[in-house]
Amino acid sequence: MVRGVIMYGRARVPGACGELVQGMIDGDYFLITCPINLGSEVRVSLQPGGQVTGPGEKGKALRAVRLTLDHLAAPWGARVDIYNPLPPGKGLASSTADVVAAAVATAEALGTGLSLETITEIALAVEPSDGTFLPGIVRFDHLQGKRWEYLGQPPPMDVLIVDPGGMVDTVLFNRRRDLVTLNLAKEEKVRQAVKLVKEGLARGRADLIARGATISALANQDILSKPELETILELATSRGALGVNTAHSGTVIGILYRPGEVDVDALEASIRTAFPYVDFIRATMVGGGVEGRDGPWFMKGQATAMAGN
Repeated sequence: MVRGVIMYGRARVPGACGELVQGMIDGDYFLITCPINLGSEVRVSLQPGGQVTGPGEKGKALRAVRLTLDHLAAPWGARVDIYNPLPPGKGLASSTADVVAAAVATAEALGTGLSLETITEIALAVEPSDGTFLPGIVRFDHLQGKRWEYLGQPPPMDVLIVDPGGMVDTVLFNRRRDLVTLNLAKEEKVRQAVKLVKEGLARGRADLIARGATISALANQDILSKPELETILELATSRGALGVNTAHSGTVIGILYRPGEVDVDALEASIRTAFPYVDFIRATMVGGGVEGRDGPWFMKGQATAMAGN
């Protein structure tokens, strides 16, 4: 063992069910996170030499390990092991969870920490990222990572995630030339959604959070249409759900409800009758953050707070 080097690190980062809100206000792109109790757990074991090895399909996480080793000027290679039940390309923040957990686990293995700014830089060097690694529910600049605003912890809310199938490449999506025009067209709806979600978090009102999320989900239909959305919203609210949210640059739809207030088996059956091809994931909304090998991982550094709109 090398002095100060622990040789292995472990970290866990939650995934997400899309976003509560996503759009642009006054020229600034942002999202409001919707972290869930499912995510990525990564173990990084240091090894001699400079090679980083691990699952071939997890290239983004392997790149994050390499970037972290380079940032810390560490003359090591690494073996990376990943457990993540969330499929990629759906809007479940699966890649963000992998990437951030990999970076944090690498730093832990080296017996050091990373500032919040550095974690954000590493994540965004790989791809546009969700903010589920930030504490609580946050408003986050997912393209440049320059600003974030803590909005609070979620009240008790469960999420039935509906996956109609398909995949969306986040990098290609964010290169679309029509995004500015389309986001300008929905800016007023996004303002309404942000106001409701922030009020809901401040007051512990799940219904207000869901109302805001539903407004944002419907407003995004002109950018990335989900043909099933309106029917799922009707079926869900008729059975006691509060509303919906979506992955604004992904495929999934989230049904938001208070624990115990919805017969989830019956709701799934009604949705599957309408859309036999869908899959479901049951989850709970949680506050975001990073858990290290020895418990919650308190990151050093300070990020710039985002001014409210």
